[in-house]
Amino acid sequence: MSNQCLVEPKTAQDGGGIIANPDFTHGMEGWAVHGQGAMKEEMSRNGNRFIVAYNRTQSLDSISQKVQLGGGLIYSFSAWIQINKGSERVAVVFKIPHTELVIGGRVLARNGCWSLLKGGIFANFTSHADILFESNNTATEIWVDSVSLQPFTLEQWRAQQDEKIDKERKSKVRFKVTYGNGTAMDSATVSIKQTRSEFPFGCGMNFHIIDSTDYQNWFASRFKYTTFTNQMKWYSNEPKQGQENYTVADTMVKFAQKNGISIRGHNILWDDPKYQPEWVKNLTSDELRKAAAKRVDSVVSRYAGQLIAWDVINENLHFSFFEDKLGKNASSRYFKRAYELDPKTTMFLNEFNTIEYSNDEDVDPISYMKKLGAILSYPGNQGILAGIGLEGHFGVGQPNLAYMRSVLDILSSTGLPLWLTEVDVVKEPNQAEYLEQILREGYCHHAVKGIIMFAGPATAGFNATTLVDKDFKNTPSGDVVDKLIDEWRTKPTETKADGEGYFEMSLFLGDYNITIKNPVTNCSTTLSYRVTKGTTFIHIIA
Repeated sequence: MSNQCLVEPKTAQDGGGIIANPDFTHGMEGWAVHGQGAMKEEMSRNGNRFIVAYNRTQSLDSISQKVQLGGGLIYSFSAWIQINKGSERVAVVFKIPHTELVIGGRVLARNGCWSLLKGGIFANFTSHADILFESNNTATEIWVDSVSLQPFTLEQWRAQQDEKIDKERKSKVRFKVTYGNGTAMDSATVSIKQTRSEFPFGCGMNFHIIDSTDYQNWFASRFKYTTFTNQMKWYSNEPKQGQENYTVADTMVKFAQKNGISIRGHNILWDDPKYQPEWVKNLTSDELRKAAAKRVDSVVSRYAGQLIAWDVINENLHFSFFEDKLGKNASSRYFKRAYELDPKTTMFLNEFNTIEYSNDEDVDPISYMKKLGAILSYPGNQGILAGIGLEGHFGVGQPNLAYMRSVLDILSSTGLPLWLTEVDVVKEPNQAEYLEQILREGYCHHAVKGIIMFAGPATAGFNATTLVDKDFKNTPSGDVVDKLIDEWRTKPTETKADGEGYFEMSLFLGDYNITIKNPVTNCSTTLSYRVTKGTTFIHIIA
């Protein structure tokens, strides 16, 4: 799995933004050498100019340009990158006084073609910054062209999100209302009510929901998608070897099904050594192989056909408990077995820090696609319905929305569905504002097919992102969630068809009940319709 690689780079996005001489049409003007290397101007056979950083001895030896960052602005970065041999990671790095180096994005650059490096940074304060390029292989020449750094205010970014939402989550539909004989129903009164959203926006739930009517009512009145935060994990289902207990998980499944709530399975196995059942931690390799096989067969068979997804091996880019003990293909084999047992359910990788934190190379898009590619190329796995799970546990401070968007863009090149699977924000004064930004960024992206928050009531122990207090009154973050639920659906609407029976509306994708009131008889007819991305015309015969 890799991104597009071009014979010639495209021109700089946004005209280069605040970058001086972004396409190197004026030679090396505005650019300098950082570190101990050197730089030179080169030209392709087609006359395209670019800059080469060479004679590098340190990872950050590269070309650089000093820019002024404005506090409170989002900066979207892009550049086209090539190297002189093989393939290597190349990162853009922002060197800001008195702060750690900030990775703005990475690309797997190759020789022979140009790859797009995308990313960005949020400027917490006004300062100058040096833009650098990094490759750990100092023998590599870094070729750079078409550099762009474009600033956006938070308001401008929000406007972009709104435009994307209108494009991706709504459809402009032209309706025609006729009688059974095909004659137009002149001036018919039409009432439209959305009954279900196409986009899955849900919330984690835990065992407290079993005994709390308040929790049940709060949840069922808002959400139609969920993940059990702990109750399907191995340590919950088999705390003692050989003593399986699915009572709590089964009860929660029944509650969800009764209320029309779809469930993401979380998780079959977890690659973090810390979160194994205690009795698993000291098993021999042979014992572990048998125990893990039994676990996979047990939980997947039990809920086969009842879930919309499984997180198969949780966090297996950061951790490798099963690989270390059972070999490098352990994850691939468990994906294969889960697929055999439940072939119609989407099987996910699930990781943290991929969208949250640009400095974690272990889970950047390059690492993610490499791991997923290895799993899906394993013999027998080619037919798996696969998905990309991005947990979204955000820490203190303004989220780097430009970086998050670039990651979603890169991962979308796989053609697989992306889900934000465990979104929360740590307690901090601006939590509600940051939560809203993150949810909007996910919702507006075309490749994101669902969002689950790991948030909920205080009484259920959701201490990071609490949506309602002990009296089930909204917190500020709860207000944000309710606002978005309301905003992302079509309000009940009444309109009239024109003299030829036509009317037009922009509708959020999903299911609708449409009621037609006959202007002659005053009798009403209600019909159900589904509005999808491709829906542009609906003929209503009433």
